[in-house]
Amino acid sequence: MGALSGSEANSVLNATTTVATYTAPVGPLKARLMTANGSASAAGTEVTGGSYTAQTIAFGAASGGVASNSVIVDFANMPLCTVVGVEIWDSAGTPRRLWWGALSASKSVGSGDTFRFQAGSVSVSLP
Repeated sequence: MGALSGSEANSVLNATTTVATYTAPVGPLKARLMTANGSASAAGTEVTGGSYTAQTIAFGAASGGVASNSVIVDFANMPLCTVVGVEIWDSAGTPRRLWWGALSASKSVGSGDTFRFQAGSVSVSLP
C-alpha cells in the first residue's frame, strides 16, 4: 500500500518530536475502494453504486514496521467498475483518511460481483 496521508504523517511527526499530542484514529477502521487514486494531500475517487459501502478492516500487531489486515474483507454486490486503489479511513464523525495506495494491478469488477481482500493482503508500513 502507498503511504500515510500527508496530514496523518505530519500528526505522527509532530507527536514523536513532542510538538503536539497525537489523536488516535476512531475505530473501526474502514477500507474504501478507489476508481482513481489520490495523493498524499487529496483523497481518491471512491467507488459508488450497487450496494457498495466502505468495509471494516482490522489489522494485526505490527512486526518489522509492517501491519497487515488480519481477516478477509469482502465488498459484496459491487457496481461495474475498475478498482485501482484502496484508502483506510477512521470512523470519526468527520472521518480522517489515514492510509492510501494503489493496488499492485487494477481489478475490473462486474455488476453484482464481490471484491475481496484476503487476510494479509493489505499492508501498511513505516520505514
